[in-house]
Amino acid sequence: MNQMILSIFLILIGLIVGFGLTVIYNSLREKNTTDKINKMLEEAQKNADKLKRDAIMEAKEKNYQLKNEVDKEIKEKKSELKESEARLLQRESSMDKRDELYQKREATLDERENKLTQKQKEIQKEEEKVEDIKKEQLEILEKISGFSKEKAKELVMKNVKEAMEKEISIYIAEQEEEAKLTSEKKAREFIVTAMEKYASDVASEQTVTVVTLPNEEMKGRLIGREGRNIRTIEAVTGVDLIIDDTPEAVVLSSFDPLRREIARVTLETLIKDGRVHPTRIEEVYDKVCKEMKEKIMEYGNSALFELGITKMSNELIELVGRLHFRTSYGQNALQHSIEVASLAGLMAGEVGENVSLAKRAGLLHDIGKAVDHDLEGSHVSIGVDLAKKNREVDVVINAIASHHGDEKATSVISCLVAVADALSASRPGARNDSLENYVKRLSDLENVANGIEGVDHAYAMQAGRELRVIVEPEEVDDLKAHKIARDIKEKVEETLKYPGTIKITVVRETRAQEEAK
Repeated sequence: MNQMILSIFLILIGLIVGFGLTVIYNSLREKNTTDKINKMLEEAQKNADKLKRDAIMEAKEKNYQLKNEVDKEIKEKKSELKESEARLLQRESSMDKRDELYQKREATLDERENKLTQKQKEIQKEEEKVEDIKKEQLEILEKISGFSKEKAKELVMKNVKEAMEKEISIYIAEQEEEAKLTSEKKAREFIVTAMEKYASDVASEQTVTVVTLPNEEMKGRLIGREGRNIRTIEAVTGVDLIIDDTPEAVVLSSFDPLRREIARVTLETLIKDGRVHPTRIEEVYDKVCKEMKEKIMEYGNSALFELGITKMSNELIELVGRLHFRTSYGQNALQHSIEVASLAGLMAGEVGENVSLAKRAGLLHDIGKAVDHDLEGSHVSIGVDLAKKNREVDVVINAIASHHGDEKATSVISCLVAVADALSASRPGARNDSLENYVKRLSDLENVANGIEGVDHAYAMQAGRELRVIVEPEEVDDLKAHKIARDIKEKVEETLKYPGTIKITVVRETRAQEEAK
C-alpha cells in the first residue's frame, strides 16, 4: 500500500518535473526564435537602407547625366542660333547693297525713259510733218491725173490680175500638153506592161473561221463543266469561241489572223484527240505555237524563193512570214507585199533599174505591219528601224520610209515601190471598205471641188477614181478652166488621203436654145 502511494507520488513528481522542463524548453526555443527574427529584421533593415542609398546614388547620377546632355544641347542650339543670326545679318547687308543698286538703276532708267520720251515726241512731230507733205503731194497728183488713190490702185490691180491670170493659164496649158505628150504615154506603157505581166487572184481575208464538228455532242465537250473548257480556250488563244445553233459547227472570231489560225489548229487537234480539258488544251496550244513558228519561216522562205531574193537575215524572213497572218482592209499583207515586189521588179526592168533590189524593197515596204501590234509607232517608222537594224541598203530603207509620202523619195526604185503599192491596193476587189467611209470619201471629194470659185456642180464617179466638175460658162473661160483643174488637183492632194489616182475633168459648156412657135 505504501509502495503504491510512493509510486503515485513519484509519478506526480515526474509529471511536474517533465511539465516544468517542457515549459523551460519552450521558453528557451521561443527566445531563440525571437532572436533569429530580430537578427533577420536587422539584416533586412540594413539591406533596405543599402538599396535605398544605391537607388538615390543612381538617380543622382542619371540626373547629372541628363543635366549634362541638356546643357550640351542648349549650347548647340545657342551656337546654331548665333550662326543663323550671322547669316541673316549677312543677307540683310547684301539685300541693302542690292537695294542701293536697284535704286541707282531705277534712277538711270527713269533718266533714259525721259530722254526716250522726249525723242519720241520729236519723232512724232517729224512724222506728222512728213504725213502732211505726203498728203499735199497726193492731192497735187490726184488733181493732175484726175484719179483718186483708191481708184488708181483698183485699176492697176485689176489690169495686173487679168494679165497674170491669162499668162498663167496659157503657161499651165502649154506645159501640161507638153508633159502629157512625153511623160504620160511612157508612164502608162510602163504601168500597163507591168500589170499585164503580173496577174494575181483577188481574195479578201475574213475575221471569222468556221470549224466543223463531228457531232453535236462535241459542242458540250468543248464548253465543259460550267464552261471551264471554253473559258480556257478563249483565255489561252485570245480568240472568241462562238457556239450557237449552227449544226455541227463552231465559229472562231478574231481580228488577228495569226491567233485565229493557231486557235483553229488547236481546236481541230483537240477534236481529233477527243480529250478536252484545261490541261490538255494548254499542252496542245503550246505544241501548235511551236509548229506555227516553223510554218511562219516556211511562208517567209517561200516568198523569197518565189521572188528570187537571196541573203536575208532570219529575223526579216520570220517577219515576212508573219505578214501572211496580217491583213489590211481585208487584203493579205504577205500577198500584197509579193504583188508589190513583182510589180516594182517589172517596172524596174522597163526603166533599166536593178530588178532584184526593186523586188527586195517592194517585199519589205510593209515589214513594219508584222509587229505593229506589239510596238509603238506607225508601220513605216517600225519598218525603217527593222531595216536599219538588219543592215539593209539605203535604197530599201528609203523605199520603206517614202512609200506613203512620209519622206521624200531619193531613188527611182523608191518611186516605183510607191506606184506598185498604190496599184496593188487600189485595184478592184483588193480591199474591203465600209459604206460609211466610202460615202464620206466621195462627199469630201465633191466638197473640195464645190469650194472653188466658178464651179457649178461636181460629181465623184467610178468609185472616187474620177471627179467630173461642171463650171459656169459665163464666169469661166477655156483658159481659166485649166487653172481650176490645177487648183482642184493641188487641193485634193493637200487635204485628202486616197489610194491610187483621181482623174479630174473640168467641163465648160454653153448652150443656145430657142423655141419656135
